[in-house]
Amino acid sequence: MKNIRLILAVMLVAAIGTATFAQEGKTLKRKVAIGRFTNETQYGKGIFYDRENDPMRKQAMDILSSKLAASGKFILLERDDLDILVKEAGSEMQKIGADYIILGSITQFGRKTEGDEKIFSTTKTQTVEAAVNVRLVDVASGLIIYSDEAKGQAETSSKTTLGIGGTAGFDATLSDKAISAALTQLVENIINKCMDKPWRGYVLTVDDDNYVISGGATQGITPGSTFGLYKKGKIVNNPQTGANVELPGKKMGQITVVSNYGDTPETEISFATYEGEKIDTEHLENYYLMEE
Repeated sequence: MKNIRLILAVMLVAAIGTATFAQEGKTLKRKVAIGRFTNETQYGKGIFYDRENDPMRKQAMDILSSKLAASGKFILLERDDLDILVKEAGSEMQKIGADYIILGSITQFGRKTEGDEKIFSTTKTQTVEAAVNVRLVDVASGLIIYSDEAKGQAETSSKTTLGIGGTAGFDATLSDKAISAALTQLVENIINKCMDKPWRGYVLTVDDDNYVISGGATQGITPGSTFGLYKKGKIVNNPQTGANVELPGKKMGQITVVSNYGDTPETEISFATYEGEKIDTEHLENYYLMEE
C-alpha cells in the first residue's frame, strides 16, 4: 500500500510539473492582417460588377479568417486601408501593427452540371472547382516568406427513380465549400511559417526608466514575461536576389513586463523594466524585442 501511495504521489508531482511547464511555455500570438484578397476570375462579372463588393472575395476572406482564428495562435486585425498603409509605410512596415500580412486571390473558379439519364433513373451532379493563391509577407523584413496555390472541389448529386426521388436546384453553398477546401490545404503551411520565426515586439517609448512596449494580454504577454532587447543588425543587399537582408541583431539586455494596459489588440501595450547596456532612447526604431 505504501508503494502504491508513493507511486501516486510521484505521478501527481509529475502532472503538476507538466501543467506548470505548459503554462510557462505558452505561445505568444502573432498579429496577422489579411490584406488584399481579389477575385481574378471572370465568373459572375457583368456590366455592373463592383470589385470592392465582390461576394467571392469576401467569402475567401471570411473563410481564411475563420480558419486562422480557430487555430488559437493569431490575433486577426481588420484593416480596410491596408493597401494604402503598406505603400506609405515603406521600409517601416511595423507601423501597420501586424507581424504578418496575408495577400490572396481566387485564380480559378468554375461550375458545371452533369446529368446521367437511364431507362428508369436520372442522376444530376453539380460540381464547383476553385483555385486560391496566397502570399505571406513578413512585416519586419517586407519579404514574401511563403507563396502557394491550391485547388478545391465540392459537389452535390440528386437521383430520381421512376420519377421518385430528390431534385437538386442551384446550390450556392458549393462555392463556399470549394474555396474552403482550397484554403484548408494552405492554412497549415501559413500557420507553420508564422510560428517558425520568433515573436518580435517593439519599444514604443521610454519615460523615467519605464519602458512601454507593443502588445498585451491577448497576445499572451503577462506580468513577469521576459524578452531580449536587440539592436537591429546591418542591412545588406544580396546581389543574387536583389533583396535586402537584415543581419542578426546584437542583444543589449532584457525587458521584464510589469503590467498591461489597453482593451483591444490594436490598443494594447505593456509597461516594463529594462536591465542591460545603455540604448539610444531617441532612436527606438533601431531596436526590437524577441522572445527567448
